[in-house]
Amino acid sequence: MSIRPQEILSNPFINKNTGFTEEERKAYHLEGLLPPKVQTIEEQSVQAYRQYQSKPTDLEKRIFLMTLYNTNRTLFYHLMDEHIVEFMPIVYDPTVADSIEHYHELFMNPQDAAFLSIDDPENVTDTLKNAAGGRDIRLIVVTDSEGILGMGDWGVNGVDIAIGKLMVYTAAAGINPARVLPVVIDAGTNNEKLLNDPLYLGNKHKRVRGGRYYDFIDLFVKDATALFPDVLIHWEDFGRSNAATILEKYQKQIPTFNDDIQGTGIVVLAGILGAMNISGEKLADQRILVFGAGTAGVGISNQILDELMRKGLPEKEARKHFFLVDKQGLLFEDTEGLTPGQKGFVRSRTEFPNSRELTHLEAAVKAVHPTIMIGTSTQPGAFTEPIVKEMAAHTSRPVIFPLSNPTNWRRQKRKI
Repeated sequence: MSIRPQEILSNPFINKNTGFTEEERKAYHLEGLLPPKVQTIEEQSVQAYRQYQSKPTDLEKRIFLMTLYNTNRTLFYHLMDEHIVEFMPIVYDPTVADSIEHYHELFMNPQDAAFLSIDDPENVTDTLKNAAGGRDIRLIVVTDSEGILGMGDWGVNGVDIAIGKLMVYTAAAGINPARVLPVVIDAGTNNEKLLNDPLYLGNKHKRVRGGRYYDFIDLFVKDATALFPDVLIHWEDFGRSNAATILEKYQKQIPTFNDDIQGTGIVVLAGILGAMNISGEKLADQRILVFGAGTAGVGISNQILDELMRKGLPEKEARKHFFLVDKQGLLFEDTEGLTPGQKGFVRSRTEFPNSRELTHLEAAVKAVHPTIMIGTSTQPGAFTEPIVKEMAAHTSRPVIFPLSNPTNWRRQKRKI
């Protein structure tokens, strides 16, 4: 059965709008359904970019680009390729944070995403199949939205992070956009603002945890890999209590990857090795303080730990180079509420005569004298001038990576 012309114009993977040639218009019965001028993609790009420039805010620019994405993927990625440095912070971090916060108010199109509800496990296969629409899916970015950027739990709204991450895959790595699938697992939310909002589009209950949650993750993995045997599953912005557990369970079974644990970690390690090349120092001589011992902080620590061990240090000796600081302060063996990942990097209180006072970053910096300091806390402005000066007083070439997403800080500055 031939495709109806209206279906061609509404399918973003094949629609070219005014780019259809006269021959194509005749072949696909598009005569009279488009303005008569046939535009080159360069002409379309100029026209679209002018519209983009007319938008007064970053969020409105993103909404325009998403509208283009929903109607014409070829033009969207052509435009993205021409303006990738300018567009990256619009389609992804930090503007995607504003989009996620207002997703339920701005929703107009599901953008080919799969919405999996923990309350509807019998429909996982059908949902994935429907969202794929017969496409050969090779890459899934899935989130449960518990640890979105520096924002925390945003329920089903977090689907935008999966959509945005896949845009980056295509724009920066050339992944075929017809072979990717964004997925959100709606396990509920603990965000009271969303639970009390009548416009919220997700499950209106607290986040499900424990066995029922892990059973649903297992169901998703089994159904996704059965439908798409060659798929790579990328886990994005899962909470610290689940991210490492999920990765460790499946990483030896299927092609899988956690961006927060592995991606961020390997990029930071590359930066540190570059810094060592500049300073002429050895990684094995560094004292590494990580502020924010969540999924990313522990993931970074593990990547650096692996590198130290590759350099020949025994694991026990390599772990002595790390000092993790979280909301409780410097993490010790008897610190309450430690995650499994944090437990591998705790210190002994016997190392510090004032261990009970090391409950905040400044005190920890004074006690540890770090040579490398990495910030993944989501707390803006934590690396203050006194803290940086204290660090610099004890090392000639301090290495500082303030990686926390400054979304809330940026929003607050706009109000000032």
